[in-house]
Amino acid sequence: MQARIYQPAKTAMQSGRAKHEWVLEYLPSERKQIDPLMGWTGSGDMNRQVRLTFETKEAALAYAKKHGIAAQVSEPAARKAIKRPMGYGGNFAAKRRVPWSH
Repeated sequence: MQARIYQPAKTAMQSGRAKHEWVLEYLPSERKQIDPLMGWTGSGDMNRQVRLTFETKEAALAYAKKHGIAAQVSEPAARKAIKRPMGYGGNFAAKRRVPWSH
């Protein structure tokens, strides 16, 4: 069995930067099939339903090693620093280098 360990991205409803958990999910071992009668997709792979969460990446790796699971770790992407434009009040700041004019 192979698994993937990663930190999920925040949802659109979250505004904070904190990421608290690491997730271990099994990789698919067989393809999904379409049911001819209803058209639903399904699979006989029961491990796809398992999703384990851990506090740290090391805890997830220790679990995978203990149970003989070959795991690959996906590191989260680094957040880029955004330079925010100056607000209206910055036009009248004392530390402004260029005099404000129209």
